[in-house]
Amino acid sequence: MKKYGLSLVSAIALASAVLVPAAFSQEMAPAAAPVAPPQNIAYPGTLKVTVDATDLEHRIFQVTESIPVTGEGDLVLMLPKWLPGHHSPGTEISRIADIEFTANGERLHWLRDSLDMNAFHLVVPKGATTVEAAFKYLAPVTAAAGRITMTADMIDLQWNFASLYPAGYYANKIPVQATLKKPAGWGYATGLETESKTEDTVVFKTTDYDTLIDSPVFSGRYFKTWDITPKGSDAPVRLNVMADNADNLEAPDDVITIHKTLIEQAYKLYGAHHYNHYDFLVAASDTIGGIGLEHHRSSENSVDEKYLTDWKTAYVGRDLLAHEYTHSWNGKFRRGADLWTPNFQVPMRDSLMWVYEGQTQYWGNVLATRSGLYTKDQQMGALAMTVASYDNIPGRKWRPLIDTTNDPIISSRRPQNWTSMQRSEDYYSEGQLIWLDADTLIREKTGGKKSLDDFARAFFGIKNGDWGETTYTFDDVVKTLNGIYPYDWDAFLKARVYDFGADGKGTAPLDGITRGGYKLVYEEKPTDYFKSLESLRKYSNLNYSIGFAVAGKDNTIMSELWDGPSFKAGLTPGMTLIAVNGKAFDIDLLKTAITKAKTSQEPIELIVKSDDNIKTVKIDYHGGLRYPVLQRIDGKPALLDDILAEKK
Repeated sequence: MKKYGLSLVSAIALASAVLVPAAFSQEMAPAAAPVAPPQNIAYPGTLKVTVDATDLEHRIFQVTESIPVTGEGDLVLMLPKWLPGHHSPGTEISRIADIEFTANGERLHWLRDSLDMNAFHLVVPKGATTVEAAFKYLAPVTAAAGRITMTADMIDLQWNFASLYPAGYYANKIPVQATLKKPAGWGYATGLETESKTEDTVVFKTTDYDTLIDSPVFSGRYFKTWDITPKGSDAPVRLNVMADNADNLEAPDDVITIHKTLIEQAYKLYGAHHYNHYDFLVAASDTIGGIGLEHHRSSENSVDEKYLTDWKTAYVGRDLLAHEYTHSWNGKFRRGADLWTPNFQVPMRDSLMWVYEGQTQYWGNVLATRSGLYTKDQQMGALAMTVASYDNIPGRKWRPLIDTTNDPIISSRRPQNWTSMQRSEDYYSEGQLIWLDADTLIREKTGGKKSLDDFARAFFGIKNGDWGETTYTFDDVVKTLNGIYPYDWDAFLKARVYDFGADGKGTAPLDGITRGGYKLVYEEKPTDYFKSLESLRKYSNLNYSIGFAVAGKDNTIMSELWDGPSFKAGLTPGMTLIAVNGKAFDIDLLKTAITKAKTSQEPIELIVKSDDNIKTVKIDYHGGLRYPVLQRIDGKPALLDDILAEKK
């Protein structure tokens, strides 16, 4: 391909080059060269990265790094950009400050690449054997500025914001040794292996840069570790929890046993593991930023501060650890072929997210229930909400599921006002429903002799103990399914992923629920799970009746169902509810008004504020309160119960 007489390669090289003003001396300026693509060759030396994470007052990570070099000339150092598990380019570069490079005791000038803002061009002087780098990562101090990674009591160190690496090499071909200086006496855990440690400094064993980036460190003032390795296993598994206070680490024995059961149930499902040790990194905190991020030999998980101590009521979202743990098989070991990249600057493609995240969402919930993280009733309450959500998304009629795999890049997970029309990363939970559809179909057709469990073992259970990467394609998924039960899986998946559902009309994939022996109904009272989620998020969800959800703090409309009753009446997200039927607004008063309207012809009258405008809105709705519930279908086998039952 050519344009204006330049080859495409030449055009890219020219665009990538750093343009240096004429007045800028040649001695000071880096060479105007493009960033070298990664090659599968060994880097000549070992990077040394040291992070000082003791400035808790200012929340600053101080980074120093030594980069071996073999001679003078061009050098490009890069901050990782495209990170596995993020599904989109990161923004940590915006928080990097006070950068300085030196060699032979002299400061080096640098220029940022004009295309890749994470890349820095340098010129290595004659006689230099190393380049020293120093910079600060200014961790957010307010949630508005970004995810909180450092507090007075804990830190979440992610090496992708605390290290640079050289261009021109596969990340797994660059040796690196990392050192962490932490507050004295704090506990820590990571997927990395420790070489030596003192009260405040940990030196990790040399590894490759790919593994370093995949191995964050949790460290905290209040820290505790439990061994949850299954009996007879040669791969240690640990539950590492840091908390805001010591009391929240007082876990009952039966709670720890449930986490051990999770590991046992995963081994029974997959028949293999893909790590030599695994560390759950858990922050039981209301101060550290929320996270659920997979790694090959660890995972980052933020949970309710009373996750360990209030097991009876603090259960919403308890599938998180099961979800991230499943990613060790699905997403880390088995990875979409178009997602795998040789380093962290090559863009990732997310076309198989409905397998990567969709099936992980499925198995995460199944394993959470089989292990006891969820009771069956809690899981059924959560599943009812998922089913109802996709049964009420008009966006399914114009946007196929496959296009939502682009959402992390399109929207970078920014808030949306019209999610039911826009859609947002639906490959997670709609993917979950598609895999439930497949599972129940296999069970039904084989009389219970086969299931998606067999697919999981065949697809993810290969190469026991191997923690490299084995990629897959759409055709590999179809081939493995056909090996379990011969069927037109190609058409089955394409209709649900690439088209507008099995009927081509945007209908939600609910066949798995029906085939599983249940149906979605709406009742006037919410499930316990529904109420617990409302309490956790501090809102009231009336989406399936009047058509919106209300924030408990200030009575604003948080979200609204496209083309629902309130939408048709002219309400929009962001409006503040002032009054209902002539009385000062109260959520219970609104619920009472919705109930009374069932036997009345009068509309529900709301007074709302939008910007500086006050208006009265009449909503002609008479359907009463409606909350989603999964109800058994009489006479139909309860395949869903079988799926959720503990494997013996």
